[in-house]
Amino acid sequence: MKVMVKELPQSDRPHYRANHYGLGSLSNIELVQLITRSHHMDAPTEIMLKAGSLRKLSQMTVEELSEIDSVGEGLALAVKAALELGRRQMIECPKDRDQVKSPADAANMLMQTIGYEEEEHMVAMLLDSKNYVISIETVYIGSLNQCLIRTGEMFKAAIRRNAAAIIVAHNHPSGDPTPSPEDVSVTEMITQAGTLLDIDVLDHLVIGHQRYVSLKERGLGFK
Repeated sequence: MKVMVKELPQSDRPHYRANHYGLGSLSNIELVQLITRSHHMDAPTEIMLKAGSLRKLSQMTVEELSEIDSVGEGLALAVKAALELGRRQMIECPKDRDQVKSPADAANMLMQTIGYEEEEHMVAMLLDSKNYVISIETVYIGSLNQCLIRTGEMFKAAIRRNAAAIIVAHNHPSGDPTPSPEDVSVTEMITQAGTLLDIDVLDHLVIGHQRYVSLKERGLGFK
């Protein structure tokens, strides 16, 4: 039996609670209800039960969400859109821009975005002259292969955004950030291109599950 929002006592309705107590007082299920504007609580509840956590929810595709009972493509898109806005705000909001002072600073940011992806994602973290993050651009998705990665794609956004430097990173879906020989050869290719384009390649990070390796610190691929 569906629990209709309008049948709840007014003080228990997510919209009422958000207005009177703030969004911070709402549960994850209640926040999903506001995002999807569902007329009943079944869909938000089933979404969170299926995902189990916000991290896993962020990894679910629109298709996977749409397969949940009471959830169609419209509700699934609304949830994914809200998560995407949150991700972009965390990375790109100018007043909250992070400054990278060490490989650990960059790795901590990237663990939140690509650390648990099921496929390899190569990204370029664009930095200004004071190493403040301009944006994080996804360059390539798939197994890292020097023959497939186009150097121009790696630096296209950096040139467009007038970045002074970049930090290259990719994840290992296994969770083990140990660099492979292919990782090293790709690093060599990218650093050589950066020299020609006058864009500093500060590091290449391999991101695992709450672990990372800096190829720069290990002297791999950097002269």
